[in-house]
Amino acid sequence: MATTNGITAYSVKTKTKNVPMIDPVIDIKSGRYIATGTDGAGNKMAAIMGKAAAEEHIANGNAKKGSGW
Repeated sequence: MATTNGITAYSVKTKTKNVPMIDPVIDIKSGRYIATGTDGAGNKMAAIMGKAAAEEHIANGNAKKGSGW
């Protein structure tokens, strides 16, 4: 799910894999790190990741911190 260029996720609406997420925000809910954002067409997307991947994306500037930190 996570790449060096940004966060990618599966788009349920278009049924395509590794769609880049635009302006992702990483929240912590129930101990899970969840990145939420949109794809190029404006469809909402979400990706669940581990703590290390979430902190790496925030450190690289690929995502913003949301609630729960």
